[in-house]
Amino acid sequence: MNIIQNYLNIKNEIQILNSDVKLIVVTKGQDFNKIKLIIDQGHLDFAENKVQEAVAKWTDYLKDNNCINLHLIGNLQSNKAKDAFKIFNFIHSLDSEKLAKIFSNLEIIHKKKINYFIQVNIGKESQKSGIDSSLVGEFVNYCKNDLKLNILGLMCIPPENQIPDSFFLKLKELNNINRLKDISMGMSGDFKVAINHGATYVRIGSAIFS
Repeated sequence: MNIIQNYLNIKNEIQILNSDVKLIVVTKGQDFNKIKLIIDQGHLDFAENKVQEAVAKWTDYLKDNNCINLHLIGNLQSNKAKDAFKIFNFIHSLDSEKLAKIFSNLEIIHKKKINYFIQVNIGKESQKSGIDSSLVGEFVNYCKNDLKLNILGLMCIPPENQIPDSFFLKLKELNNINRLKDISMGMSGDFKVAINHGATYVRIGSAIFS
C-alpha cells in the first residue's frame, strides 16, 4: 500500500481532467498516522462520514492546525448538528428544513458561517438520505433567502451498480437551474465521470488508502 503514490496519482488525474476541481480525501475509518501522510503533502481538505469519529480523530489536531478544511459527507441526525457545527467547515448532507434551521440558529449564536451542500436523493432510493429532485428549488430558496445559509451547491450519491452519467447530468441541470456554483459528486469509482459532468468537489477515499 503506497498511500502517497496513490494520492499523487489521483491528484494528477484530476489535474489533467480539470485543475479547478477540489479533491476531498475521505478519511473515515482511517488511522490518523495514515492521514498524516497526506497532510504532509500539503493537502488541506478531508472528509469524515460520522460526527463522533471526526470529533475523536480530529479535535486535538485542529486546535493547532486551523488551516484544515473538514467536510461532513455522511447522513447527519439533528441531535448531532451542534457537534458537527463545531468541527466541520463544510456540510455536504444538508437535507431537511429542521437541520437547516438548527444550523442557522447556531450561526447566529456563535457568529460563525460555514459552507453547505444540499444532498439530493437523485436516484429516488428509499434507503438513502437527500431531498427529492422536485423540491430542490424551494429548499435552496429557503436556505439561502430565509436562513441566509451559504449554500455552495448540490451533492449526490448515484445508485450503486448503475451507470452514473444520467444522475450526474441531472444534478448538474438542477445546479444550473438554481444558479449554484459548486457540485459535490464523484467518488473513487466514478470521479472521472463526475468531473466530466461538472463536479467541482470530488470525494475520494478507497482509491487512496487501498
